[in-house]
Amino acid sequence: MGTEPGMDDASRIDLPGGPAAYAFFLDIDGTLVDIADTPGRVSVEPRLLDTVRRLHAAAGGAVALISGRTVAGVDQLFAPLCLPIAGQHGAERRDAAGAVHVDFLCAAQFSALLRCVAAWAESVPGVMLEDKGMSLAVHYRQAPHLGGAVEHALRECLQRFGDGFRLQPGKMVLEVNPAGKDKGTAIMEFMQEAPFAGRIPIFVGDDISDKHGFAVVNSLGGHSVKVGPGPPDARWRMPDVATVRRWLRALAEGPARPRDAAQEGA
Repeated sequence: MGTEPGMDDASRIDLPGGPAAYAFFLDIDGTLVDIADTPGRVSVEPRLLDTVRRLHAAAGGAVALISGRTVAGVDQLFAPLCLPIAGQHGAERRDAAGAVHVDFLCAAQFSALLRCVAAWAESVPGVMLEDKGMSLAVHYRQAPHLGGAVEHALRECLQRFGDGFRLQPGKMVLEVNPAGKDKGTAIMEFMQEAPFAGRIPIFVGDDISDKHGFAVVNSLGGHSVKVGPGPPDARWRMPDVATVRRWLRALAEGPARPRDAAQEGA
């Protein structure tokens, strides 16, 4: 498997002590599952559910899903599992004890922002507006040429609401999230709680929105893993979703197998 400058082949990750010594943070779309035309077309098959369940058990519960999706949406995808989750890029978070932490926005302000974006989006074929409750996303995968227009429209709406929100680019999507919350802040919050505290963090992600998580994990001396091509924000790289799944499966099944599994995807 080839790597870009500044990034190492993930097949060489050495995890002495096995999963019990680590805290696992996993992005979903583009990392555990392939990206679909729309978020609603993604499904999680039984083998992946079993892999995540096994890893959660092997790591003593120190496995969290870190996503732009809502917590409820992640629960629906991974049912019947009930895992620690950071949703909406950290705006909402369920810890390992089941407590839910929510960064509430001013409801009136968010509603006005949503109306501004919706008024533009409803007249533009090929874009899909997703209201997540505390954040929103405009998908343009079905009309890639509209990326610039989407960004211009969102920035125009954001200008009316001060610094309470921020624009987050992704793969054929632009999201508006609460300022001060991202995947990095979510990982840091988990790392201050049991069973994550005191462990070495591992974060696997694929998108520009994952760079905050990579930065936090790097600062904590952990392992940041970028899936697919892109800027070298992470230390390690894996080529695709299939390789990530094999690597996690091998980790969950025994400490001697992860390296072999990663090399299968080389």
